[in-house]
Amino acid sequence: MKTLQIKTTQNVNINYTIANVGERLLAFIVDNVVKFAYLYFVIAFFDFQLIEENYNNDHWSIKAIDVLIFLPITFYSLYSEILLNGQTIGKKLLKIKVINEDGFKPSIVDYTIRWFLRVVDFNFFSLIFVYVASLNLDSSYNLLLLIFLIGKIVGFLLIMLTEKSQRFGDIMANTIVVSLKDDVKFSDTILETITEAYKPTYPAVIKLSDNDARIIKDTFKSVSKFNDYRTLIKLRTKIIEVTAIKSVHTNDKEFIAIILKDYNFYTQNM
Repeated sequence: MKTLQIKTTQNVNINYTIANVGERLLAFIVDNVVKFAYLYFVIAFFDFQLIEENYNNDHWSIKAIDVLIFLPITFYSLYSEILLNGQTIGKKLLKIKVINEDGFKPSIVDYTIRWFLRVVDFNFFSLIFVYVASLNLDSSYNLLLLIFLIGKIVGFLLIMLTEKSQRFGDIMANTIVVSLKDDVKFSDTILETITEAYKPTYPAVIKLSDNDARIIKDTFKSVSKFNDYRTLIKLRTKIIEVTAIKSVHTNDKEFIAIILKDYNFYTQNM
Protein backbone atom coordinates (compact mmCIF):
# COMPACT_ATOMS: atom_id res chain seq x y z
CA MET A 1 0.00 0.00 0.00
CA LYS A 2 1.55 3.29 -1.12
CA THR A 3 1.72 6.24 1.26
CA LEU A 4 2.59 9.87 0.68
CA GLN A 5 3.93 12.35 3.22
CA ILE A 6 3.12 16.02 2.64
CA LYS A 7 4.74 18.83 4.60
CA THR A 8 2.31 21.71 5.02
CA THR A 9 3.24 25.39 5.09
CA GLN A 10 3.15 25.06 8.88
CA ASN A 11 5.89 22.37 8.64
CA VAL A 12 3.47 19.72 9.88
CA ASN A 13 3.84 16.37 8.13
CA ILE A 14 0.61 14.73 6.98
CA ASN A 15 0.61 11.10 5.86
CA TYR A 16 -1.86 10.02 3.19
CA THR A 17 -2.62 6.52 1.98
CA ILE A 18 -2.79 6.58 -1.81
CA ALA A 19 -5.89 4.89 -3.23
CA ASN A 20 -4.94 1.64 -4.93
CA VAL A 21 -5.97 0.58 -8.41
CA GLY A 22 -8.66 -1.77 -7.04
CA GLU A 23 -10.43 1.05 -5.17
CA ARG A 24 -10.25 3.32 -8.20
CA LEU A 25 -11.49 0.54 -10.50
CA LEU A 26 -14.51 -0.13 -8.26
CA ALA A 27 -15.26 3.61 -8.09
CA PHE A 28 -14.95 3.74 -11.89
CA ILE A 29 -17.44 0.86 -12.23
CA VAL A 30 -19.92 2.51 -9.83
CA ASP A 31 -19.71 5.79 -11.76
CA ASN A 32 -20.34 3.98 -15.03
CA VAL A 33 -23.36 2.21 -13.51
CA VAL A 34 -24.70 5.67 -12.62
CA LYS A 35 -24.15 6.84 -16.19
CA PHE A 36 -25.83 3.78 -17.73
CA ALA A 37 -28.73 4.15 -15.30
CA TYR A 38 -29.18 7.73 -16.48
CA LEU A 39 -29.18 6.59 -20.12
CA TYR A 40 -31.65 3.82 -19.35
CA PHE A 41 -34.16 6.21 -17.78
CA VAL A 42 -33.73 8.74 -20.59
CA ILE A 43 -34.40 6.08 -23.23
CA ALA A 44 -37.31 4.65 -21.20
CA PHE A 45 -39.09 7.96 -20.63
CA PHE A 46 -38.40 9.85 -23.88
CA ASP A 47 -40.14 9.00 -27.13
CA PHE A 48 -37.31 9.63 -29.62
CA GLN A 49 -39.45 8.62 -32.57
CA LEU A 50 -41.90 11.38 -31.64
CA ILE A 51 -39.02 13.86 -31.45
CA GLU A 52 -37.87 12.90 -34.96
CA GLU A 53 -41.42 13.33 -36.28
CA ASN A 54 -41.86 16.74 -34.62
CA TYR A 55 -38.63 18.04 -36.09
CA ASN A 56 -39.56 16.64 -39.48
CA ASN A 57 -36.26 14.79 -39.82
CA ASP A 58 -34.28 17.98 -39.17
CA HIS A 59 -30.84 16.36 -38.80
CA TRP A 60 -29.15 19.22 -36.92
CA SER A 61 -31.98 19.68 -34.42
CA ILE A 62 -31.99 15.97 -33.62
CA LYS A 63 -28.19 16.01 -33.17
CA ALA A 64 -28.51 19.02 -30.85
CA ILE A 65 -30.98 17.08 -28.69
CA ASP A 66 -28.57 14.13 -28.62
CA VAL A 67 -25.79 16.43 -27.42
CA LEU A 68 -28.01 17.85 -24.65
CA ILE A 69 -28.94 14.36 -23.50
CA PHE A 70 -25.29 13.28 -23.31
CA LEU A 71 -24.01 16.45 -21.59
CA PRO A 72 -24.64 15.16 -18.02
CA ILE A 73 -22.61 12.03 -18.82
CA THR A 74 -19.85 13.90 -20.64
CA PHE A 75 -19.21 16.29 -17.76
CA TYR A 76 -20.18 13.90 -14.96
CA SER A 77 -16.70 13.51 -13.44
CA LEU A 78 -15.92 17.22 -13.71
CA TYR A 79 -19.01 18.66 -12.01
CA SER A 80 -19.17 15.81 -9.48
CA GLU A 81 -15.61 16.39 -8.26
CA ILE A 82 -16.13 20.15 -8.10
CA LEU A 83 -19.46 19.94 -6.23
CA LEU A 84 -18.53 16.99 -3.98
CA ASN A 85 -15.10 18.30 -2.99
CA GLY A 86 -12.97 15.89 -5.02
CA GLN A 87 -15.36 12.95 -5.15
CA THR A 88 -17.79 11.36 -7.57
CA ILE A 89 -20.56 9.05 -6.35
CA GLY A 90 -18.22 6.09 -6.90
CA LYS A 91 -15.35 7.75 -5.04
CA LYS A 92 -17.66 8.68 -2.17
CA LEU A 93 -18.85 5.08 -1.78
CA LEU A 94 -15.28 3.75 -1.92
CA LYS A 95 -14.08 6.53 0.44
CA ILE A 96 -11.42 7.93 -1.86
CA LYS A 97 -10.85 11.54 -2.85
CA VAL A 98 -8.91 13.77 -5.23
CA ILE A 99 -6.52 16.23 -3.56
CA ASN A 100 -3.72 18.51 -4.70
CA GLU A 101 -0.16 17.16 -4.34
CA ASP A 102 0.42 19.85 -1.71
CA GLY A 103 -2.43 18.49 0.39
CA PHE A 104 -4.90 21.24 -0.50
CA LYS A 105 -8.24 21.17 -2.29
CA PRO A 106 -7.65 21.26 -6.07
CA SER A 107 -8.78 24.34 -7.95
CA ILE A 108 -11.47 24.26 -10.64
CA VAL A 109 -8.64 24.53 -13.19
CA ASP A 110 -6.99 21.43 -11.68
CA TYR A 111 -10.26 19.50 -11.87
CA THR A 112 -10.78 20.65 -15.47
CA ILE A 113 -7.27 19.60 -16.58
CA ARG A 114 -7.75 16.24 -14.86
CA TRP A 115 -11.13 15.71 -16.54
CA PHE A 116 -10.07 16.89 -20.00
CA LEU A 117 -7.01 14.62 -20.10
CA ARG A 118 -9.18 11.54 -19.59
CA VAL A 119 -9.08 11.63 -23.38
CA VAL A 120 -5.47 10.40 -23.14
CA ASP A 121 -6.03 7.87 -20.34
CA PHE A 122 -9.36 6.36 -21.30
CA ASN A 123 -11.30 8.11 -24.04
CA PHE A 124 -8.85 8.25 -26.97
CA PHE A 125 -9.26 4.56 -27.69
CA SER A 126 -12.97 4.87 -27.04
CA LEU A 127 -13.14 7.36 -29.91
CA ILE A 128 -11.36 4.84 -32.14
CA PHE A 129 -13.86 2.25 -30.91
CA VAL A 130 -16.80 4.43 -32.00
CA TYR A 131 -15.17 5.12 -35.38
CA VAL A 132 -14.53 1.45 -36.15
CA ALA A 133 -18.05 0.54 -35.03
CA SER A 134 -19.49 3.12 -37.44
CA LEU A 135 -17.75 1.44 -40.39
CA ASN A 136 -19.88 -1.71 -39.94
CA LEU A 137 -16.96 -3.91 -40.95
CA ASP A 138 -17.45 -7.65 -41.17
CA SER A 139 -15.89 -9.65 -38.31
CA SER A 140 -15.08 -6.43 -36.46
CA TYR A 141 -16.29 -7.70 -33.07
CA ASN A 142 -12.87 -8.91 -31.92
CA LEU A 143 -11.21 -5.70 -33.14
CA LEU A 144 -13.75 -3.58 -31.28
CA LEU A 145 -13.25 -5.59 -28.09
CA LEU A 146 -9.46 -5.20 -28.37
CA ILE A 147 -9.68 -1.43 -28.90
CA PHE A 148 -12.05 -1.04 -25.95
CA LEU A 149 -9.79 -3.04 -23.61
CA ILE A 150 -6.64 -1.18 -24.68
CA GLY A 151 -8.39 2.12 -24.02
CA LYS A 152 -9.21 1.15 -20.44
CA ILE A 153 -5.91 -0.60 -19.73
CA VAL A 154 -3.76 2.46 -20.58
CA GLY A 155 -5.17 4.53 -17.72
CA PHE A 156 -5.01 1.71 -15.20
CA LEU A 157 -1.43 0.81 -16.17
CA LEU A 158 -0.38 4.38 -15.40
CA ILE A 159 -2.11 4.16 -12.01
CA MET A 160 -0.31 0.91 -11.20
CA LEU A 161 3.14 1.88 -12.46
CA THR A 162 3.57 5.54 -11.45
CA GLU A 163 5.07 6.39 -8.08
CA LYS A 164 1.99 8.22 -6.81
CA SER A 165 -0.57 6.08 -8.69
CA GLN A 166 -1.37 8.91 -11.10
CA ARG A 167 -2.89 8.67 -14.51
CA PHE A 168 -1.78 11.23 -17.12
CA GLY A 169 -4.50 13.70 -16.11
CA ASP A 170 -3.37 13.53 -12.47
CA ILE A 171 0.25 14.15 -13.41
CA MET A 172 -0.57 17.23 -15.46
CA ALA A 173 -3.02 18.61 -12.87
CA ASN A 174 -0.70 17.84 -9.90
CA THR A 175 -3.42 15.81 -8.21
CA ILE A 176 -3.47 12.47 -6.41
CA VAL A 177 -6.29 10.19 -5.31
CA VAL A 178 -6.08 9.27 -1.62
CA SER A 179 -7.96 6.87 0.61
CA LEU A 180 -10.03 8.31 3.45
CA LYS A 181 -10.07 5.00 5.30
CA ASP A 182 -7.95 4.69 8.42
CA ASP A 183 -5.99 1.45 8.79
CA VAL A 184 -5.92 1.96 12.56
CA LYS A 185 -8.74 1.99 15.06
CA PHE A 186 -10.36 5.21 16.17
CA SER A 187 -9.20 4.53 19.74
CA ASP A 188 -5.60 4.41 18.55
CA THR A 189 -5.77 7.82 16.95
CA ILE A 190 -7.92 10.51 18.53
CA LEU A 191 -9.71 9.04 21.55
CA GLU A 192 -8.64 10.51 24.90
CA THR A 193 -9.45 9.23 28.38
CA ILE A 194 -11.88 11.64 30.04
CA THR A 195 -14.00 11.19 33.17
CA GLU A 196 -17.72 11.84 33.49
CA ALA A 197 -16.90 14.85 35.66
CA TYR A 198 -14.68 16.38 32.99
CA LYS A 199 -15.48 20.02 32.20
CA PRO A 200 -14.35 21.30 28.78
CA THR A 201 -12.61 24.62 28.32
CA TYR A 202 -12.80 25.35 24.59
CA PRO A 203 -16.21 24.79 22.90
CA ALA A 204 -14.78 26.04 19.57
CA VAL A 205 -12.90 22.74 19.12
CA ILE A 206 -16.00 21.45 17.32
CA LYS A 207 -14.72 23.39 14.30
CA LEU A 208 -12.12 20.64 13.94
CA SER A 209 -12.74 17.39 12.07
CA ASP A 210 -11.74 13.86 13.10
CA ASN A 211 -8.88 14.07 10.64
CA ASP A 212 -7.73 17.38 12.14
CA ALA A 213 -7.76 15.82 15.62
CA ARG A 214 -5.79 12.81 14.38
CA ILE A 215 -3.15 15.04 12.78
CA ILE A 216 -2.92 17.18 15.93
CA LYS A 217 -2.53 14.12 18.15
CA ASP A 218 0.06 12.44 15.92
CA THR A 219 2.08 15.64 15.64
CA PHE A 220 1.72 16.33 19.38
CA LYS A 221 3.07 12.87 20.22
CA SER A 222 6.02 13.33 17.88
CA VAL A 223 7.04 16.79 19.07
CA SER A 224 6.60 15.81 22.72
CA LYS A 225 8.82 12.79 22.26
CA PHE A 226 11.65 14.81 20.70
CA ASN A 227 10.98 18.07 22.60
CA ASP A 228 10.52 19.89 19.29
CA TYR A 229 9.25 23.14 20.80
CA ARG A 230 9.49 25.04 17.54
CA THR A 231 6.98 22.73 15.83
CA LEU A 232 4.88 22.71 19.01
CA ILE A 233 4.49 26.49 18.80
CA LYS A 234 3.54 26.22 15.13
CA LEU A 235 0.98 23.53 15.93
CA ARG A 236 -0.59 25.67 18.65
CA THR A 237 -0.66 28.68 16.28
CA LYS A 238 -2.41 26.61 13.58
CA ILE A 239 -5.04 25.34 16.04
CA ILE A 240 -5.80 28.89 17.19
CA GLU A 241 -5.94 30.06 13.56
CA VAL A 242 -8.47 27.38 12.57
CA THR A 243 -10.68 27.50 15.67
CA ALA A 244 -10.29 31.19 16.67
CA ILE A 245 -9.80 29.99 20.25
CA LYS A 246 -8.36 32.38 22.83
CA SER A 247 -6.07 30.23 24.93
CA VAL A 248 -6.18 30.47 28.72
CA HIS A 249 -3.14 28.22 28.98
CA THR A 250 0.38 29.62 28.83
CA ASN A 251 1.94 26.19 28.41
CA ASP A 252 1.70 24.87 24.85
CA LYS A 253 1.65 21.21 25.87
CA GLU A 254 -1.18 21.77 28.35
CA PHE A 255 -3.13 23.75 25.77
CA ILE A 256 -2.91 21.06 23.08
CA ALA A 257 -3.65 18.27 25.57
CA ILE A 258 -6.83 20.11 26.65
CA ILE A 259 -7.78 20.71 23.01
CA LEU A 260 -7.70 16.93 22.38
CA LYS A 261 -9.68 16.15 25.53
CA ASP A 262 -12.26 18.85 24.74
CA TYR A 263 -12.66 17.54 21.20
CA ASN A 264 -13.34 14.07 22.56
CA PHE A 265 -15.79 15.43 25.12
CA TYR A 266 -17.90 17.31 22.57
CA THR A 267 -17.82 14.63 19.85
CA GLN A 268 -18.83 11.92 22.36
CA ASN A 269 -21.64 13.97 23.88
CA MET A 270 -23.20 15.60 20.83
